[in-house]
Amino acid sequence: MFLHQLNPVKADFPPVSEALEQPNGLLAFAGTLNTPTLLTAYQQGIFPWFNEGEPILWWSPDPRMIIRPESLHISRSMKKELRRHNYQITIDQNFSGVMHQCRVLREHAEGTWITNQMEAAYNQLHREGYAHSVEITDDGELVGGIYGLAMDRMFFGESMFSKKTNASKLAIIYLCRFLAEQGIKILDCQVPNPHLESLGAIRIPRHLFMKYLKRYCRSTESVANWN
Repeated sequence: MFLHQLNPVKADFPPVSEALEQPNGLLAFAGTLNTPTLLTAYQQGIFPWFNEGEPILWWSPDPRMIIRPESLHISRSMKKELRRHNYQITIDQNFSGVMHQCRVLREHAEGTWITNQMEAAYNQLHREGYAHSVEITDDGELVGGIYGLAMDRMFFGESMFSKKTNASKLAIIYLCRFLAEQGIKILDCQVPNPHLESLGAIRIPRHLFMKYLKRYCRSTESVANWN
């Protein structure tokens, strides 16, 4: 097994075709989580995913899971929930809170890849206008949300959480509606997930995902108005 070691100064990612089959998509290690490196990675179909105490690991799995925002599937029961819920839904009002809750809930369950390094890096991306969140609050309490990166006409979903029934689904639905209105074509969900498949997420081969990147992620600036 050969893994490419990244230069700590320059993000010299190898072609994603060199990613391992097992574990699926592991491509490189080391490097940094600064903004230029992360933006370069996402534009090349690569994302960081590692546990506390490990070196930074970079992945590009095959297949890839995506949602086309305009094709989101909403079940009949979920449509009823959308009509009757009393939650408050906002964008970019509590990015750090959403990311931290994603971390805390996973730490209590199966463990988390949202390390101190990751929290610091993605909060910096948010301050620079690249990372965004959807928040679901109930009487002032943050009960659900999702966060990720927006570049050109793509959104790269990173993680979501739910402390009340359907709160994370509401966040995804609201996000997809917003993305569709703003001309975003692809929501990257990274790896297969039954929860997302119920909302219309599909698996596509990595080579097709790379074609979407060339078409819809030519710039690091999002076409969406997040203000």
